[in-house]
Amino acid sequence: MARKFLYLVAILLVLFIAGRIAYEMFQDELAEIALVPTSEFTPTTPMRANAYQDPELWYSRPGIGIEDPARWQPAIAGEQFDPDSEELGVAGEVPDFAVFFVHPTSYLNRDNWNAPMGDEEAERIARVYVRGMASPFNAASEIWAPRYRQATMGAFLTDAPEGEQAIDAAYADVREAYRYFIDSVDADTPVVLAGHSQGALHLLRLLREEVRGSPVADRLVAAYAIGWPISVDHDLPELGFPACATPEQTACIISWSSFAEPADPSRLIEAYAASPAFDGKLRGDSRILCTNPLTGTFDGEAEASSNLGTLVPDDSISTGELVPGSVPARCDERGLLLIGDPPELGSYVLPGNNYHVYDIPLFWANTKADVARRVTAFPGSSN
Repeated sequence: MARKFLYLVAILLVLFIAGRIAYEMFQDELAEIALVPTSEFTPTTPMRANAYQDPELWYSRPGIGIEDPARWQPAIAGEQFDPDSEELGVAGEVPDFAVFFVHPTSYLNRDNWNAPMGDEEAERIARVYVRGMASPFNAASEIWAPRYRQATMGAFLTDAPEGEQAIDAAYADVREAYRYFIDSVDADTPVVLAGHSQGALHLLRLLREEVRGSPVADRLVAAYAIGWPISVDHDLPELGFPACATPEQTACIISWSSFAEPADPSRLIEAYAASPAFDGKLRGDSRILCTNPLTGTFDGEAEASSNLGTLVPDDSISTGELVPGSVPARCDERGLLLIGDPPELGSYVLPGNNYHVYDIPLFWANTKADVARRVTAFPGSSN
């Protein structure tokens, strides 16, 4: 019996190793099989005029109250968070400003190319994302985070035209929400635009098509397009705004993509290099925009002691607490943000030590301080 048991263990071990090797060799193909829809793309019906007047189309907006996920405040290592804490670099009253936040992909289903409004699981995950990623911006007088018919995860894993059509359809919703946001806030209020991953991609398109050259450009404090690689040479010139070079600079763009070490960003780099930039050329080996969130500067390096607070989630990632001094940050020669040894944040780390899901939580308190600093430095800001 013992020998049979050992044989069984050996067979299971071989199957595990073989499966692991197959996964490492073919994970892109397996992800495509699991996530890319096989159905034809069905065009989404455009939002009716002023559809975003409906409060139900917003996760966050003025008037929602304590149920607004973006207004959540974490504790600091077991103590209640003080939004005016000098320890977190946010001391003093921050001038009024409004935030438009676009959440990342929360729809993983392959039944549709775009998430249907009201999909229960996608809505639940989106609220978690807004809670963890929009909350660093909650010193704002107004936060607006729309629901939209986001492209499913598989749309980003295929070269099929349906993928691009799904992304375009998602952007159309975001654009309508943005226009309602701009019409709703006071014309003199400074504006912060923020998004992560798919949300950052839509945000970059907004900058090119809606913000650049418009009156809003004069009100833009900063655009936080985090978790989407931006080419310094090929993308930035087309966006109409420079990279943020100093901690107090305004009317500029902030972006980073986080990897622990040893980092294997080969899949990201390969996809980035082969993708067309906003100027129509391939991004190739051009440098990726890397804002160091610990210094607020283009490139740079900072020790973990400069980290005012990493949002460490619980197992459900629906809540968490701030842990100061836990993660350093260094922009490497490619433009990736390296964060040292892998921190224990949960089970959503991607292959290659890619901390994409945690881009903002890694630097929650520094992001909050960065926004407050730039808003305070913004020309014409007043309390």
